[in-house]
Amino acid sequence: MTTPSYRPDSLIAEDIDSYLAQHQRKTLLRFLTCGSVDDGKSTLIGRLLYDSRMIFDDQLAQLEADSKRVGTQGQEIDFALLVDGLAAEREQGITIDVAYRFFATEKRKFIVADTPGHEQYTRNMVTGASTADLAVILVDARKGVLTQTRRHSYLAHLIGIRHIVLAVNKMDLVGYDQATYDAIVANNAAFATSIGIEEFTAIPISGFKGDNITALSVNTPWFAGPTLMEHLETVELDSEADRAKPFRMAVQWVNRPNLDFRGFAGLISEGTISPGDAVRILPSGKTTRVERIVTLDGDLDVAVAGQSVTLTLSDEVDCSRGDVIAAADAPPQSADQFEATIVWMADEELLPGRGYWLKLGTQTVSANIHQPKYQINVNTLEQIAAKTLDLNAIGVANLVTDKPLVFEPYGDSRELGGFILIDKLTNATVAAGMLHFALRRARDVHWQSLDVTREAHAQQKGQQPKVLWFTGLSGSGKSTIANLVEKKLYALGRHSYLLDGDNVRHGLNKDLGFTDADRIENIRRVGEVAKLMTDAGLIVLTAFISPFRAERDMVRSMLPEGDFVEVFVDTPLDVAEARDVKGLYKKARSGEIANFTGITSPYERPERPEVHVDTTRETPEAAAERIVEHIMGVWSPDL
Repeated sequence: MTTPSYRPDSLIAEDIDSYLAQHQRKTLLRFLTCGSVDDGKSTLIGRLLYDSRMIFDDQLAQLEADSKRVGTQGQEIDFALLVDGLAAEREQGITIDVAYRFFATEKRKFIVADTPGHEQYTRNMVTGASTADLAVILVDARKGVLTQTRRHSYLAHLIGIRHIVLAVNKMDLVGYDQATYDAIVANNAAFATSIGIEEFTAIPISGFKGDNITALSVNTPWFAGPTLMEHLETVELDSEADRAKPFRMAVQWVNRPNLDFRGFAGLISEGTISPGDAVRILPSGKTTRVERIVTLDGDLDVAVAGQSVTLTLSDEVDCSRGDVIAAADAPPQSADQFEATIVWMADEELLPGRGYWLKLGTQTVSANIHQPKYQINVNTLEQIAAKTLDLNAIGVANLVTDKPLVFEPYGDSRELGGFILIDKLTNATVAAGMLHFALRRARDVHWQSLDVTREAHAQQKGQQPKVLWFTGLSGSGKSTIANLVEKKLYALGRHSYLLDGDNVRHGLNKDLGFTDADRIENIRRVGEVAKLMTDAGLIVLTAFISPFRAERDMVRSMLPEGDFVEVFVDTPLDVAEARDVKGLYKKARSGEIANFTGITSPYERPERPEVHVDTTRETPEAAAERIVEHIMGVWSPDL
């Protein structure tokens, strides 16, 4: 199986510094291979590595041994084994995780991402596509265009990849039949046009045999080229087009080594910059000029998209991580409400209204996602009504952030338009998204300045506004204790109001059910009402199950620090169920009530409540007295 003439670039072993210097001047193309399962993605990358002489003798020997032991090509070299590094991948002959490989030719350097074809691992494909300039979408010539082929084509276009290659693979298994190839290209062209792909390059190949990979094959005399490698070496890079755009650099780090130097480090995503150029700092809008462009190798006269630099500015303006330095005469936008496309990548479904961390470039904010406007069927492109998004679903929804984001529509800038969503509790990445535009109300609705402030209302009433948030299982005694607390506050001459869970659902929230999404919206609305009441100087008591920590934390974040007091009314499930004053547990056990907390829906216990009430050891009257002491500033050791 060994090819005697096969030799990697000898310069690598003889003079590594010269080899690196030689490649430093070459341009870099990032691309990915995608498509349906078993279409030959890993084999194609293995062939590219082999043909570009990026395999050493010991790697080749190991590849030959592995091909005999676990390969799928008989006695031939199984090139897929160069990429499928996980044991599970080799055992099953599939790609699970994204594998990145570097190789180079005389003309260009490449980083290729081998992405999985299984629908289960679509999120891994999105990861690989997020930094790619080009997508090689493979199609098995025997099977034609499949559902996952369309899904990956749609995602590649959605993520903004401008260069698409349709590689019709395994042509050797259909006798290099031109009619088969033409039919597949025509089928794909119809779908590509429907999703907005204006053009793509189609190439008939055999990753296993090497046809039309680096040289035109005699087996396809009807194909005039280019070969896959020729196309990869000559396609225009996105970074070259980015240099013609207005200047953009997100600040990653404020470099302050001493009192005499203050620089702002980051990767230039678009445009060019020179000392003396006018720039604008966003979101503040302050303007200044670039004084120096500092690098490890010395100052530069000009810097371009793709370079990481440190800028010093002529004025002492406020600028920190997450801010964007942009061309003064062509700045990006800033807003806090958007429409976006969301690709959901978590096993747990999207919960509309729940707060997630949104990370866009170096900016991180809290964001709430509204119920999707629709979900997209990638086969028919039909817009389907949806209340949520589950694993691998693609939908369009509005979102609101807790502070303005510096952004540009994703179609104009991947760096300032593409974001990820992170679960606040697990820190897991749950979605990727693309901003379309800022909602009009984000521009047209402004805060009205009021002369009578929150502080003035509080001073008039002679008290510190607070929200006492009672949480616990149904039947735990929340409403009983909250009612006792309010009676004691009233007797002390305090101004208060009690928002009870059942009472609120008769009016403000009567349109909401008890699904997780409705529970989240229920708490969000109550939180907003409670905040308005504290602005009026009141002490607000709320008695809600509020089963999710994320939503309790959301309400806490709405209020000034110290004004949210979480009161955990801790009652064991069996005790609460034994009380069953309203008969709800009995109905839940019989299946008459769905999504009942503690039975068919979870309750997340508070981790650090300000007040912990153990109802098995303390009477409601004693608990109420202790809570009043807490908010009135009379402390006891038990608190």
